[in-house]
Amino acid sequence: MSRADELFIQNCKEILSNGYWDTELEVRPRWEDGASAHTVKKFCIVNRYDLREEFPIQTIRKMGFKNAMDELLWIWQKKSNNIHDLRSHIWDAWADESGSIGKAYGYQLGVKHQYKEGMFDQVDRVLYDLKHNPASRRILTNLYNHHDLSEMALYPCAYSMTFNVSGRTLNAILNQRSQDMLTANGWNVMQYAVLVHMMAQVSGLEVGELVHVIADAHIYDRHVPIVEELIARKGFDAPTLNIDSSVTDFYDFTVDSFSLEGYEAHPLGCSIPVAV
Repeated sequence: MSRADELFIQNCKEILSNGYWDTELEVRPRWEDGASAHTVKKFCIVNRYDLREEFPIQTIRKMGFKNAMDELLWIWQKKSNNIHDLRSHIWDAWADESGSIGKAYGYQLGVKHQYKEGMFDQVDRVLYDLKHNPASRRILTNLYNHHDLSEMALYPCAYSMTFNVSGRTLNAILNQRSQDMLTANGWNVMQYAVLVHMMAQVSGLEVGELVHVIADAHIYDRHVPIVEELIARKGFDAPTLNIDSSVTDFYDFTVDSFSLEGYEAHPLGCSIPVAV
């Protein structure tokens, strides 16, 4: 069983056994039929993944690795906020008639800011500091721009990445204000693990830990039976992540730069309803 499986199962068991149900509260999300989408949650779950030991991907259900990489590049490399630049349809429910999700995610990373060294957007600033200021304690990105929230189709869930270099080792913290455990946990973990690998490779560093901090870790009411089935499964060993070692420029990575060797996983076996 992979480390990602172990932590997901541990997290979900804790949420289901000791979590808080919001059924007595008014909630924003709705199911497709208009019913309120209630959740059971735990406050502040913190998971640590040592990327030197294995690639953190769930095997108790098959993950859409290529689509996850496509979304990662859409946000961090293309810095796009338009679903027409995305291969999958995961953002369709939040896009307007032009395909825009507003001033969210990739848009925020692409806005340039003035620094003493010149103009940088957030991604380029991280890349610059990893190479030129690795001892800095200021290497981070933030998507939660209060000035632009009213123009975002969805407030960013995974809103901040903090990068920290110790010697030649790159570690990172992913902060999330909210996470739908069934739909997004495994997806986000493998995405941001790959991002740390990407940043390390183009900066001449080695990967270390990814620490994942989730403020509101929840399971939706209609997801509970699916989660209960998943956490009763026995998973497989984690696969090996292969990255094209010839890539030295962050903007030269493509979806085909990444592959998994020896990935075995159970089929999900059902569709997952999504609350909007």
